[in-house]
Amino acid sequence: MLDLGDKVFSFSRIVRDIYQSYADAKEMVEIMKLPPAIQDAPDAKPLQSSRGEIVFDQVNFHFNPSKPVLRSISVTIKAGEKVALVGPSGAGKSTFVKLLLRFHDVKEGAIKIDGQDIRNVTKASLYEAISLVPQDPVLFHRSLRENIRYGKPSASDEEVEQAAKLAHCDEFIRETAAGYDTFVGERGIKLSGGERQRVAIARAILKNAPILVLDEATSSLDSHSESLIQEALQNLMQGRTTIVIAHRLSTIRKMDRIVVIDNGQVIEQGTHDELTQRDGLYSHLWELQAGGFWA
Repeated sequence: MLDLGDKVFSFSRIVRDIYQSYADAKEMVEIMKLPPAIQDAPDAKPLQSSRGEIVFDQVNFHFNPSKPVLRSISVTIKAGEKVALVGPSGAGKSTFVKLLLRFHDVKEGAIKIDGQDIRNVTKASLYEAISLVPQDPVLFHRSLRENIRYGKPSASDEEVEQAAKLAHCDEFIRETAAGYDTFVGERGIKLSGGERQRVAIARAILKNAPILVLDEATSSLDSHSESLIQEALQNLMQGRTTIVIAHRLSTIRKMDRIVVIDNGQVIEQGTHDELTQRDGLYSHLWELQAGGFWA
């Protein structure tokens, strides 16, 4: 009888788990069936991007009309130019990039790539033209080779390994037991922060898009990892239009131009040397970081 009771109890637990799994799956299916908030225009055409010039023309954006996020942003980033976006937290730097990627649409004004309004091109072609290296790269529980190949699914093994070498991934990959066939765990849990960043850079190198966006790519790394990644980033930025979001100002001193955003507006532009000689926000931020907390 005790054995029978145990079997009945186990069966009831199985039924409960089935219903719980069904409820979870139902919610996920409902979410997956939701149409994207931003869709292609009916007459959208593929983006013809070969140079990578980016123009923000009087761009205004808000989530709530009473609280604008970006106000009258007019910035031209020339093809092949390396530009850094800096400013206090909440100034609008990340929103600048999200609008470029069309995660949201501008409320007023226009964003153009090589003269084409991004609202009039297909999102698939827009994403093909832009490589993103985020602060927290998303890796899949697949092999290192497959995670790097995510940047260009049609790439050969030789292309993957060449990209890994340029991103300084090859060094740590060769030290693993299975090499490029090593599984990285869910969200790359088996890799360190620096190793995950290098995999993300290898993806971007493999994709070879004309526009590159670096979102705080070295913010949480130790000095040794950062030096390796900085070298990999130099390889990656060659010949590409580059936008770098950074709080650590020492990492952007060699940018062609620095755009300072505060309260949703561009308040300063110039090189590092030019901006540090002005009595502006950038000069103040530089003094705080260069002088240290106790200065």
